[in-house]
Amino acid sequence: MSSGLRARGIAAVLLDIEGTTTPIAFVHDVLFPFARRELAGFLRSEFATPQVHAAMARLSDEHAADLARGDAPPPLADDAVAYAHWLMDRDRKSPGLKDLQGLIWERGYRSGQLRGQVYPDVPAAMRRWRADGLEVAIYSSGSALAQRLLFESTAAGDLTPMLSRFFDTAMGPKRAPDSYFRIAGALGREPRQILFVSDIVDELEAARAAGLDTRLSIRPGNSPQCGAERFVAIRSFDEVT
Repeated sequence: MSSGLRARGIAAVLLDIEGTTTPIAFVHDVLFPFARRELAGFLRSEFATPQVHAAMARLSDEHAADLARGDAPPPLADDAVAYAHWLMDRDRKSPGLKDLQGLIWERGYRSGQLRGQVYPDVPAAMRRWRADGLEVAIYSSGSALAQRLLFESTAAGDLTPMLSRFFDTAMGPKRAPDSYFRIAGALGREPRQILFVSDIVDELEAARAAGLDTRLSIRPGNSPQCGAERFVAIRSFDEVT
């Protein structure tokens, strides 16, 4: 079914995760609560590791930026957990927080407490696209580590061999066209050769502005999107043709 993509010059499929490959409920009801619950103990046991030091350095920079904007976050020096919770409560796409969450989830996946979830149509679609010579990549606000762990541990098995790249907000905000230009460059493709699938209209607008083809993911539990009528909608990856 993906031969139509090839005929239109599409060479790569770029996928969002939450609400696109993976139920929103898994992210909000499983992953986020797990990270929140485990954060304090994780910091106590892992604070001296280089990975946590790097995440805390990023949080320190973000905390300073919050203060400069006139926000009133909890003092980071006194209680990193309180600041992390403050960021979580605001659903901030914080790079430092995403790094910490990824490290916490890694421990959960490795211990068997967590297992990645994808919609039933996702594995077959990835196999179909790859068989047709298309590259498949991920772009999510979660860290690249967190993305890889999710796709490694699904009920359908390890899906990472079918995924060429994992992009996070190190490429830039998902609602900024420049981020998609950077991803196109990293993939070695022209923007018009990439199809981006997401459940968020603002992300699709940014991708379209950069020249990417787009599809709007409509899945159970996804929020209605203002401006959805401007995009081709799909309810399954079986429709991505």
